[in-house]
Amino acid sequence: MSIGPLDDETVDKHRQAGDVLRTVMDETAEMVEPGVTHLEVAEYAESRIEELADGCAFPVNISINEEASHATPARDDDIEFTEDDMVCLDIGVHVDGYIADAATTIDFTGNDELVEAAEQALEAALDAVAAGVDTGTVGAEIEDVIRGYGYTPVLNLSGHGVEQYDAHTGPNIPNRGVDRGTELQVGDVVAIEPFATDGRGKVTEGAKEEIFELQQERSVRNRAARQVLDQVTSEFDGLPFASRWVDSPRAEMALRRLKQAGVVRGYPVLKEEDGRLISQAEHTVMVTEDGCEITTE
Repeated sequence: MSIGPLDDETVDKHRQAGDVLRTVMDETAEMVEPGVTHLEVAEYAESRIEELADGCAFPVNISINEEASHATPARDDDIEFTEDDMVCLDIGVHVDGYIADAATTIDFTGNDELVEAAEQALEAALDAVAAGVDTGTVGAEIEDVIRGYGYTPVLNLSGHGVEQYDAHTGPNIPNRGVDRGTELQVGDVVAIEPFATDGRGKVTEGAKEEIFELQQERSVRNRAARQVLDQVTSEFDGLPFASRWVDSPRAEMALRRLKQAGVVRGYPVLKEEDGRLISQAEHTVMVTEDGCEITTE
């Protein structure tokens, strides 16, 4: 059935993307064990997405401990999961550009309540979503639950809208109560993603940068950079991509030149500023008159 401005075909594609994401998330989460490398898990998930859907909405994010977002393995990464890791998997799938985005936390540190805080905050947020509800109200539900567990929501991260071939659009869904948000409309497709931490609740940019996105096409003089740009424009549909996806022995240098020219932007890994643990939970929903349909559950 159609949902507001979303016609039957669009609704079906959102559902297809969500179905694939659920399958891939379940399979991938089972792989996360001490001794397995981050790269093995990311490549497995991305290959399954390519097999089952039209592609990845963004590179698989594997955030460890204090990392919150934008962490994905490099092409030669041999880092293994350990028994001291809190692991957040954030996966995106698209079908004809229509996106499903979800995340889960796998904990080996013994901080079960921190994981539960993000999960229960997500449940409370989903219960609050409906047409006419202000996003600040949804954020207040998230904040109340996380603080009720004795933790802090990550205040400078938020959920977001998704549109065709655009993984991050409005409206923003804050992880705290705000006075002036945005009124949700029937047919809005949003990814709600509470982050909980035992730190002060702020993330800052780290030095590592493995995820990039095309900003604008323009001519570049360097041959290696031109070759990489050709691949970026022809294969990635304007969606974020990993440097390890680039078919060039000089990918790092080429991406650096493209970034300097304003052709691509990089996404530094975001980390809790005090180095404290972060948990995450996320679902994508289509907003309806009296609630929402969760596409990734």
